[in-house]
Amino acid sequence: MTKEENEKRLTYLKNIVANLPDKPGSYQFYDVDHTIIYVGKAKSLKNRVSSYFHKEVDRFKTKVLVSKIYDISYTVVNTEEDALLLENSLIKKYNPRYNVLLKDGKTYPSICITKEYFPRIFKTRTINKKTGTYFGPYSNVGAMYAILDLIKKLYKPRTCRFPISQEGIEKGKYKPCLEYHLKNCDAPCLGKQSYEDYQANMLQAREILKGNTREISKIVYELMLQKASEMKFEEAEILKNRYVLIENFCSKSEVVSHTINDIDVFTIVDDDNKSNAYINYIHVANGTITQSFTYEYKRKLDETDQDLLITAIPEIRERFNSTAKEIIVPFEMEWKLKDASFFIPQRGDKKHLLELSEMNGKQYKFDRLKQSEKLNPEQKQTRLMKELQEKLQLPKIPYQIECFDNSNISGSDAVAACVVFKAMKPSKKDYRKYNIKTVVGPDDYASMQEVVRRRYTRMMEDGTPLPDLIITDGGQGQMSVVREVVENELGLQIAIAGLAKNDRHRTNELLYGNPPVTIGIDIKSELFHILTQIQDEVHRFAITFHRDKRSKHALHSELDDIPGIGPKTRDLLLQKLKSVKRIKVADIQSLTEIIGAKKAEIVYNHFHQI
Repeated sequence: MTKEENEKRLTYLKNIVANLPDKPGSYQFYDVDHTIIYVGKAKSLKNRVSSYFHKEVDRFKTKVLVSKIYDISYTVVNTEEDALLLENSLIKKYNPRYNVLLKDGKTYPSICITKEYFPRIFKTRTINKKTGTYFGPYSNVGAMYAILDLIKKLYKPRTCRFPISQEGIEKGKYKPCLEYHLKNCDAPCLGKQSYEDYQANMLQAREILKGNTREISKIVYELMLQKASEMKFEEAEILKNRYVLIENFCSKSEVVSHTINDIDVFTIVDDDNKSNAYINYIHVANGTITQSFTYEYKRKLDETDQDLLITAIPEIRERFNSTAKEIIVPFEMEWKLKDASFFIPQRGDKKHLLELSEMNGKQYKFDRLKQSEKLNPEQKQTRLMKELQEKLQLPKIPYQIECFDNSNISGSDAVAACVVFKAMKPSKKDYRKYNIKTVVGPDDYASMQEVVRRRYTRMMEDGTPLPDLIITDGGQGQMSVVREVVENELGLQIAIAGLAKNDRHRTNELLYGNPPVTIGIDIKSELFHILTQIQDEVHRFAITFHRDKRSKHALHSELDDIPGIGPKTRDLLLQKLKSVKRIKVADIQSLTEIIGAKKAEIVYNHFHQI
């Protein structure tokens, strides 16, 4: 690979990384043949994946891995634990080349249930199938300990290593240990727990390790009800505590649902102009997500979502060799498949899987949009202008937007400002400052009218292109006074909108129309962010101008009021004599030495008038 090809590869990868979401999930690296070579987990996909491409990375193996990456994909989940479980299932399915630690099953620990008379349950890194049954390996030690802790609380398996036998129990060979006194063991070695009861517990523990936790939860629940109906309330209370522990454990995982097996999930998300659609596919086997991919489909005609989805489903299922008999979809399908049936969940785990699939589709769409707009910034500006045009139902795209704001303190030093945005970007060369000339006192409405009148009268006289949209920093009142000047006095047809604030002085709505109505726009959207940016910019510009004007007044000197004495002469006098008070008492000779005879006479006569 040449240096240019490598730089092109890294640029492509860094563009993907720059647009990754700050959410938990699993990520996959692909080689030049588009084979998965590494699967990882992350609390934040953006932070974790970007760390591979930092210049300061000095680990040799990491550098080798990065040199093999040609593409990146990922799956978003809701919790960090889900990311761990998803990573584990994907590693088991694909056996990626660089996830070597999981292949031999020795580095990661497993859980062993021994084949003893009273089996023990413990973690181990040594696999010997002659001594017991093994579950795992577990790529995350925390998840393994969570399962062990659950089993310990539920069934209290023994932890001692004595070779307990029925004959030994009958002969009283064993003594109670500390675990028994701490109530962490029911002492089967003393005959206080029967062999049948202990084996029943081990059977349920095996089912939990297999992943059938919800089945065990149902069994425990039904047994609890049975004991309660038999008036065996103490046993029912023990079963109730077990049931609560199992349910709490099950609720922690949103990726794995042990009631679901071998199903496909499909959702479709449209792009803004309906030309493309993003179809996400999730396959669940044995309660675990084994595949999650999003594909982009381009509409050639005006196909509906149903038409596009029914076309894509067989193609995707064939690609992944799926034979699932149940397919979860977001809406009714007019077409049917001979080897599977469609299902629209309304609640429960399947509904959650549908929402998870839709979330991944939307995230993929968002990332694609960000990538394309990063390569072509004008695309984003055009999209936002079209969105604003559609929201306000304007006759043309609002290319030039102008916004006004006033600034004064109790009417003193009253000023106003106008900022101009072109193609959703500030055009600072077109910014204008205004000193209020005709308004006395703090009258914001009258000041706004004066500035708007001066602004557009001048633009009409000069033949300057008028704006496509005026935004007022205020609600209905500001809009009305601006409309009175623009439409009634000047006879102009310019769209006028307003940004209103709530009780906390935060901008929370966009107003438009006559009379003004609230425009439905998400305050967290990019468009609303741009509008508030315009509002903040005009406010900043007006405040800065007002502060500058006040500062000049604060620096005003009595020397400034002397006709014929300019700033240079004033500064020279202050530099030599240090204060106006000394200048007042200075004789004509001293003044002449500093500023010359003619100006000295003017200054002296000003302060010594009889």
